Amino acid sequence: MYTLYIANKNYSSWSLRPWVLLNYLDIPFEEILVPFQGATNTDEFLKFAPNGKVPCLHDGDNVIWDSLAICEYLADRHSGVWPEVKSAQARAWARCAAAEMHSGFNTLRNICGMTVGVRVKLYEKPAALIKDIKRVDQLWNEGLKKFGGPFLAGHTFTAVDAFFAPVVFRCRTYDLPLSANAKAYRDRILALDAMTQWEEAALAETWRDNDHENEILTYGEVTADYRSQSALVG
Repeated sequence: MYTLYIANKNYSSWSLRPWVLLNYLDIPFEEILVPFQGATNTDEFLKFAPNGKVPCLHDGDNVIWDSLAICEYLADRHSGVWPEVKSAQARAWARCAAAEMHSGFNTLRNICGMTVGVRVKLYEKPAALIKDIKRVDQLWNEGLKKFGGPFLAGHTFTAVDAFFAPVVFRCRTYDLPLSANAKAYRDRILALDAMTQWEEAALAETWRDNDHENEILTYGEVTADYRSQSALVG
């Protein structure tokens, strides 16, 4: 059985990607959650990941330490990770869109850090952030139109949807402007059993990481906090 190392579900956008994919595809795995611990993150994460980061997948002696590499590793062993081979166009588009998400959208990441259980009103939306949001909207609409939906590359949830799952949470947290079709896609993904399971666990977490909490307050005002209030701050 696979072992997937992740960090706090409220914050860890990169951990969500392989977790939601494994969960949705009913691929058995053991989850080990190691909380963020500020300056000691790397030391703790180096115990299971050679780059000192999450997520990290262990499969026997094989250690895979990047979310995109994890998805490709799974694709070699399980069907359904990417659109089926017979749909070469959908498969190629899905890989391109996932790779663009993996390596880009830096302003969106920096200003709108993932915090599942909180709602935030941004102090401002700079041009670079609007540009990132518009590109997300464009990609979602393109995939839905080109491949017929309800998911980005066709009728089934695949890795490209998993790669945008953290953005779905961000869109809700920060009330980011989206077109009607993109909003409908956001709501569809939020309603998936795998996403609601992640969210419920995130809301139940009592651990708070100062670095993540302070980052949120740098860019916006918290208007609602649905997380457990018996918080442990570290």
